[in-house]
Amino acid sequence: MTAILLWVGAAAILLVTERQATKPASALVAFAFLTACFLLVVGDLERATLLALILALTLVGASAVKHHHSGMKLAVADLALTFAGTIPFMLRQYRRTAALTIAGAVLLFLAALATLALVRGGAFAVSTRLLILAATAAALYALWRVNGGTAYRTDVTQQKRFFSFFMMSLVDVASWWPTGGLRMLDVAATPLPLAAPIPARSEIRPDIIVIQHESVFDPRLYGLPVDDRIAAFLTPKDGLNGTLHVDIYGGGSWQTEFSLLTGLSSASFGPDSYFLFKKGVGRFHHSLPGELAALGYRTMLSTSCRREFMNYDAFYAGIDVDERVFSDEFPPPFDLATFEVNNSDAAFFAATQGALERSIDRDPAPRFLMALTNFNHGPHETRLVPPGQYEDERRFALEALPDGNYGEYCARLSETADSYAAFKAALKTRYPGRPMLIVRYGDHQPTMTRAIEEARGIQSDDPRQFETFYAIEALHFDPALQSVPERLDIAMLGTVALQASGLPLDAISATRAELIGECGAHYMATQSERKNRFHRTLIDQGMIDLGKAAPQAAALPERA
Repeated sequence: MTAILLWVGAAAILLVTERQATKPASALVAFAFLTACFLLVVGDLERATLLALILALTLVGASAVKHHHSGMKLAVADLALTFAGTIPFMLRQYRRTAALTIAGAVLLFLAALATLALVRGGAFAVSTRLLILAATAAALYALWRVNGGTAYRTDVTQQKRFFSFFMMSLVDVASWWPTGGLRMLDVAATPLPLAAPIPARSEIRPDIIVIQHESVFDPRLYGLPVDDRIAAFLTPKDGLNGTLHVDIYGGGSWQTEFSLLTGLSSASFGPDSYFLFKKGVGRFHHSLPGELAALGYRTMLSTSCRREFMNYDAFYAGIDVDERVFSDEFPPPFDLATFEVNNSDAAFFAATQGALERSIDRDPAPRFLMALTNFNHGPHETRLVPPGQYEDERRFALEALPDGNYGEYCARLSETADSYAAFKAALKTRYPGRPMLIVRYGDHQPTMTRAIEEARGIQSDDPRQFETFYAIEALHFDPALQSVPERLDIAMLGTVALQASGLPLDAISATRAELIGECGAHYMATQSERKNRFHRTLIDQGMIDLGKAAPQAAALPERA
């Protein structure tokens, strides 16, 4: 009886952490299964219950930390990232959070050792333990099926049910079992016929310059005012702009890059999404730079990271980006040592301008440029804007929200706005009459926005955490679009840029353009059979290679 009361008490504690009293079944059955696993090892219910509770609370704590920094709960598939990137990143960027997390883990580990050494109870026969384990495992699987199987995945951003979500992901073996190739979650069995290619609407072949602004979002999203400089930067009056939905929060910029470049959601690839720049090399045969290269464009990358970072060089080469310039290759006066301390946008835009001008001077063909900044990367506790610079802008921000991190964010954003304005003005002066389309966007929000949510009384699972901005500006020509969607998913931004350029769209981009009305605002989250069939078509035609074998070259899509 004592053991049963102990289990009931432990289960009650766990239910409190679930933050949802109306659906206790998943947590209770999952906790029973976890208890049965420990029971098989230790033999008595008392120790099994306490050890199960310790592990469950560890999972809850880890999931809460992950949600705070990424906007998503912990799943079994995430465990592969622990040493691949999560722990090193946290130790490097968020030392205080990492220290507290490690301290909590040590305390729970000591509690587990004390339980093993000091607690004793009546032993169960091995046959009984096996029977209990089998029964609880069957009950957990049955409950998973009754609740819709993989339907639990849609709860990944909700700030509740941390434990039961993790345990449901354990039952969802397909979500974490290793594969030799890539896995894609939203693929139908039947392909979708592709749309007819769309011919060019103009003879103009503008340069297409895409700028990814690291950790930049529009404060007005949360009701905070901005000054005229930042307003003009985020929503230029002579451009097209809107709110951008992205797949990530807090980090993982390459996932946003992937979506922009391929027209696919990184989230479609489940646990492989973090590793797409490594596992996806040579597997994506239709991309924005590839489509432009087929039209005679020269393709180029200019990035604020070193060449060896995250396999960038190999991935960009695999999607037809021929000229790749990294921060450790910019010539003087660019100072790499200083840049890797402050990541200044003023220095980066000047270096990128020089690289682009040298490239065009060698070959005047139209250009596609992907430029990746890093200035507003967290943590914002670190003051990167020197004293005496942008102090008025910092004060303006602090009057709206008295938080030092937010003040630093806005001071950095002011430098970004000025640096971009100088970059654009220099290109207009250097190349008068040369048409250019500049596409800019924020890759994700920084974790600093948690302070905004707290100050404004906003839940940390508010969907706005996955929204940034996008802006499209045309130089020396009129864009082919008069308006753009007010809300757009990052997977659709490349297609909208092509539409604005007036360039022809091949059959794949034409089909994606047709899908904008159906799932353009939330690509992955939209339950669209046509989208899933489109993915099947891409796989069947070899544009996406999911197989275990080495990637093979695919045929080019039909063009007008």
